[in-house]
Amino acid sequence: MSGKALTLGAAEFAALARERLRPYPPEPGDLIARPRGDHEGQEHPVPVPDEMRAIPAAVLIGVVPRPEGPTVLLTQRAAALRKHSAQVAFPGGRVDAVDGSPVVTALRETEEEIGLSREKITTLGFLDAYLTGTGYRIVPVVALVEPPFSLTLNPSEVDAAFETPLSFLLDPANHRREGREWKGVFRTYYAMPFEDRYIWGATAGIIRNLYERLAD
Repeated sequence: MSGKALTLGAAEFAALARERLRPYPPEPGDLIARPRGDHEGQEHPVPVPDEMRAIPAAVLIGVVPRPEGPTVLLTQRAAALRKHSAQVAFPGGRVDAVDGSPVVTALRETEEEIGLSREKITTLGFLDAYLTGTGYRIVPVVALVEPPFSLTLNPSEVDAAFETPLSFLLDPANHRREGREWKGVFRTYYAMPFEDRYIWGATAGIIRNLYERLAD
């Protein structure tokens, strides 16, 4: 993919994120905050999901300052799950009625899935909502995760948690456009294979959106 690679230290990333990201979560139906999603970039037109009817969800894009360079915290979903099993994902999930905001959802789900204390997380901003072909409206919450921290995985939800270099994810040379047939229609998506992990679909699409917002 075309574009320049972004090589940022943790402090540089935090400053740029605060400058470029949305300071408040996008609301459904917001005419300014246009939702992104799986419907974009398709070779053949596909229906745009109805944002107002989509299931609300939130995920945490947790950037970890490391001496060798910042990383992004990701999970490998449990192989036994009925949907999206064994896929690479951000910590997160459905919004509960009692949550009150996508931040609360992202922090709660992160704690439930991998045992990361919310006291270690500092929110930087929000990306545009991401609509999936499976009917979800995901609000990505971008944050710094302060080391050191310990994780306790919930085996019913995740099989592994791992970190991927931010510099790899923010290099468009690593953003492949791949495709497969789904429900009788050929659909394309972003994929960012890293070592033995295959990052693709909504997770890769959200990473691409992060890159575009920071590189803009």
